[in-house]
Amino acid sequence: MKQKLKDMNVYEKRVIVRFDYNVPVSNGKILDDSKIRLSFETLNFLTENHAKIIILSHFGKVKTTEDLITNTLKIVYNHLKKLLKNKITFIENPLDPELPLMVENMNPGEILLLENTRFLDLKGNLESNNDPWVGEFWASLADIFCLDAFASAHRAHASTVGIGKYIPSCIGFSIEKEINSLDRLIKNPTRPFTVIMGGAKVEDKLTLIKALLPKCDYLLLGGGLANSFLKTLKFDIGSSLATTNQEIINDLKNIMLTYKSKLMLPLDVIVGNTYDLSYIKYRKINEIDINEVIYDIGVKTIEKYKTAIIKSNTIFLNGTLGKYEDYRFSNGTKEIFDLLKQIDTVVVGGGDSVSAVKNLGYKNAFSYLSSGGGATLEYLAKGHLIAIDNIQDEIEILDA
Repeated sequence: MKQKLKDMNVYEKRVIVRFDYNVPVSNGKILDDSKIRLSFETLNFLTENHAKIIILSHFGKVKTTEDLITNTLKIVYNHLKKLLKNKITFIENPLDPELPLMVENMNPGEILLLENTRFLDLKGNLESNNDPWVGEFWASLADIFCLDAFASAHRAHASTVGIGKYIPSCIGFSIEKEINSLDRLIKNPTRPFTVIMGGAKVEDKLTLIKALLPKCDYLLLGGGLANSFLKTLKFDIGSSLATTNQEIINDLKNIMLTYKSKLMLPLDVIVGNTYDLSYIKYRKINEIDINEVIYDIGVKTIEKYKTAIIKSNTIFLNGTLGKYEDYRFSNGTKEIFDLLKQIDTVVVGGGDSVSAVKNLGYKNAFSYLSSGGGATLEYLAKGHLIAIDNIQDEIEILDA
């Protein structure tokens, strides 16, 4: 078990925290501040313990000098100023040589927010390549390192892994909750345990499929994932997205032979057309024409999937079952979401599925929405993440 912030003595200590403030922005406005609000439990704990708080986060990728303008954390800084009572100061250079003095002069409960850590990637990928000097410099600012950015915990960056090599480390409240929620799926789900997966490329989900199939009772598929399985079964799926990789197709054959009693695939679909944007038709799975594209599951598929959903006690949802962002092809996803509202434990993981849940109005309908995206999928597939692995175990701290 990793050391938790709540069990650390942080009273009047300098604490450097890695949050995930990589929020969606459009036209200079934050579209969803959920990730920012996730940090508040950790921030409140540190404030109550009179800690000096230094915050690190990335914000988009930084590949060009133009990214220095569009991907600045100033927009998050301005948002935090409105939401927090703490005095908060924005530092434009994350390696500012004056930072040690700034930290020394801070009052308890005050916050320094450093600029986007990935700004350093323009100087030789110092952040993404976990430059040891950068990690050591940030560590020198603090007594304790707290990792509370689950969505970045699968990256071995200077801000996620490098700092913890030099000072005592722990996980924050949001990571603790993520691990507890996801471990229920990995280690001891209340059965029947059903996995619902959609998405475009089966290549991106194959490792996760292989990891979850031995643990779940049912796997319900939609989107490009289902298309690839249907193609492997020799169904004509028209112009729908599906894998062409023969090695993966062979993998899918073996999966279907081994787990045929667990797998559920579409019986009918709603299709569009490559040449006509207004085209929409209902098709049984064996009736798809060459120019048609599968964009949603049909009513018979919904009824089929319902048989597994209604007898499940735990469900993991990853991806959507259709092109939900186009209302004409959103019915399948919404119908499945409505069914899931009846289930006690529903964990939603992956960026697309969490976005769909929020955009379609189901934000408060399910047990847990993971903030992790790719990190969530990797944790479920492997059972661990590199940045969390790097955090000290409880016994190391307690015996110190």
